[in-house]
Amino acid sequence: MDYSLVNSHVHQSGIVCAGSTRGRMSAPNYRGYPRLSMAIETELKLRIAPQHLAKLKRHPLFKEHQLARPVSRRLYNVYFDTPELDLHESKMALRLRRSGKQWLQTLKGGGGIKGGLHQRNEWEFPVHAEALEFDHPDAAEWDALLPRAWRTRLHALFVTDFQRSSRVIAWRGAQIEVCMDQGEITAGERRHEICELELELKSGEPRQLFELAITILDIVPVALEVVNKAEYGFRLLGNYTEQPAKSSLPKVTHGEALTDSIQTLIWSCMLHLQRNWRGALLGEDAEFLHQVRVAGRRLRVLLQLLQQLRSDETLECLNAELADLTLLLGRIRDWDVFVTETLAGMEHMQGLLREGERQRARSHDALRAQTGALQSLMLRLGLWMNSDYWQRLERHAPKTQDFAARRLNKLAHRLALSIAQLDDADADQLHELRIQAKKLRYTSEACAVWFDDKHAATFISALAEVQQVLGKINDAAVAGRLLAELDITAQAEAVCQLQDKLIHALSGQHAALRHALKHFDKQKIFWRA
Repeated sequence: MDYSLVNSHVHQSGIVCAGSTRGRMSAPNYRGYPRLSMAIETELKLRIAPQHLAKLKRHPLFKEHQLARPVSRRLYNVYFDTPELDLHESKMALRLRRSGKQWLQTLKGGGGIKGGLHQRNEWEFPVHAEALEFDHPDAAEWDALLPRAWRTRLHALFVTDFQRSSRVIAWRGAQIEVCMDQGEITAGERRHEICELELELKSGEPRQLFELAITILDIVPVALEVVNKAEYGFRLLGNYTEQPAKSSLPKVTHGEALTDSIQTLIWSCMLHLQRNWRGALLGEDAEFLHQVRVAGRRLRVLLQLLQQLRSDETLECLNAELADLTLLLGRIRDWDVFVTETLAGMEHMQGLLREGERQRARSHDALRAQTGALQSLMLRLGLWMNSDYWQRLERHAPKTQDFAARRLNKLAHRLALSIAQLDDADADQLHELRIQAKKLRYTSEACAVWFDDKHAATFISALAEVQQVLGKINDAAVAGRLLAELDITAQAEAVCQLQDKLIHALSGQHAALRHALKHFDKQKIFWRA
């Protein structure tokens, strides 16, 4: 059989599934074959540019720690699914891998991604030829994993074909397999380049993967990769265009320990940020940057919650760096809003628009310059998430709902004071109200998972409305400040027109704020101590 047919859209021709009704093979002799094994694969995936991978191969780091000489081999993988992509929808992947003369049949599923750390269950055994086989001695387990109704409809979808250089190193008490992969994924005429590092844990703790990645980042630029090769293949099939990823709070079990719940929420925020980072760097769609800011804000809220419980030096540093990143992101978004919203529909202000675009481009250049710092921050956050901080915290952690209620009460009281003291014409008071509304909203979203109360959604929605109006008021105020930074000496008339527009917008937003605050005042709190 020639699996190159996959690259010509002839996905189903000639593919044999041993155990299916079509093209059935005689039962193979499994004597001497190992039985089906299941392992939990734990690996950190890192994107890397080809020139940096070449530099890393020459660096003495791995040679100094290697337990054996590196091995280079070509890995040719064919991925299968039903026409309806039932396996993919079930977060599973089935492949045949050829390495030398040996073929392996592998099924992966379950697990998840935590800050770039991929953990999946893996079932694997050797097969006799380049054909799927289901008459394995452990067929009963396969029945539970891969329904028989799917097997007869499996066909090849795409191929990953890459050269892998791998070695196992001893690293601070752990054994880690370092794999350097270069090649491509093909689905018909569509292609995606592969150039990545995989750090797979053979023995030791996940934190040691992050420690090694931090050391690598000091040598060459790398980036955490949250999309695996199989997912890239499925994206090729659908002619995928990357879209901003919105957050979705993970499910947290009522009664779950506070430390476990906060960890789950932090991993979710990290993944949300990482999924939007590349789009934010491109700067073509401002929504990517907005989603990065949302992820950063929610992450800061969680770190601040932890500071209330048990602070340490690492946590303080991480939170301070995240605060600096948030300020930079806010500055960039200010220019995005000014150019794409404030100046929208004002085509007669071309000079002003060009100057705004130049400033916007400079701000995005500043973001791209921070890529290494962001990757370092995410890796160190992942390392800290796998540290013994959590064991120390767990010994003294209060009851989840009691702690959350106390924090929410405190923030709600601060917001109430800001509302009571509010003067629409006082910019400082409006700014303070916006900060307090933002803190209560994001803390409410984080803590709502710990309370079973029907009022949570309406409370958060009403608070989000207040924050949205305050955001528009802030955008108008920021637009005035940004105008002062532009070279506008020859555009006095355009500036006057824009200032009139901003004043008119502000009057409408002040009325909207009063309405939103009145609506929010009617909401019942959802937390109960």
